[in-house]
Amino acid sequence: MPTPITPSPQVHLIVGAEEFLAERARLDIVAQLKQQSSEGENLMVTTLRAGDVTESELIELCSPSLFGEDRIVVLTKLEDAGKEPADLILKFAVNPAPGVAIILMHNGGGRTKALVPKLKKIATVHQAEKLKPQERMGWVTNEFRRHNVRPTPDVVQAVLAGVGSDLRELASAVSQLVADTGGVVTAQAVHDYYAGVAEVSGFDIADYACSGQEQRALVSMRRALQLGLEPAALAAALAMKVSGIARLYSLRGRVDRSLAGSLGMHPFVLEKTAQIARRWSGDAVSDAVIIVADLDATVKGQGGDPHFALENAVRRISQLAR
Repeated sequence: MPTPITPSPQVHLIVGAEEFLAERARLDIVAQLKQQSSEGENLMVTTLRAGDVTESELIELCSPSLFGEDRIVVLTKLEDAGKEPADLILKFAVNPAPGVAIILMHNGGGRTKALVPKLKKIATVHQAEKLKPQERMGWVTNEFRRHNVRPTPDVVQAVLAGVGSDLRELASAVSQLVADTGGVVTAQAVHDYYAGVAEVSGFDIADYACSGQEQRALVSMRRALQLGLEPAALAAALAMKVSGIARLYSLRGRVDRSLAGSLGMHPFVLEKTAQIARRWSGDAVSDAVIIVADLDATVKGQGGDPHFALENAVRRISQLAR
């Protein structure tokens, strides 16, 4: 009888069409490998599209280092690779060199669907399949548990009702809710979080984004667009808020209502913006100014999709504010 093939701990196969789960699996594997390696965060990671890789590149990447350095090779979109690249990748994955970890990403279909069973025999498998509707409640429950929170079913149902089915948005919502409530998440807290979205203004969205409330800003922005608010109006509100933060940051000192006139801001707006500005760094302010300038150009017709540009800007500014 032939000797059974034992999956190699050096080779990881992420299989499934859910991009968020696949990306999370990749990040988790890389983090784990770095933790296990003596090189830690300095462990080299090379990412290539599987269909574009050549034999010489694979030989270079997958051969033992002359200096004994470990490395990680990530090959993405394996489903789109032709027969020749797929065969090459399988050849190197069967017998990886010492110190070389290989992460293969395949959506389970495509031109190389038949390759998946072969890879499963030689690799540690990480599933990233799209969830069925009946699986979402369990997934959200587990997402809370990743943050050491054990939610009640009504909390999970409220999150699903408020956010929808997109896993990336659900994960972001759970993270934001846990952070905002200190881990004490109730159904009422979830309802309060999404209350008033239908009536939200561009200035509310700007406040949410600039205070780091990414999920609330995105949900509110999408609802505002559905209700007919123009992207240019939302972009203007975001630019105004970022401009106010930049002006207050430049003062680098105590801000009081007496400065409202010289800064061209209402006293109430000044105080509200000052509270938000305290969480910003100089580099983050500079990046945000560039983001809103690019957004302004897009919504004024200088190329690109205004809705996509707006969502991207809101997401990036929310992340800068954290």
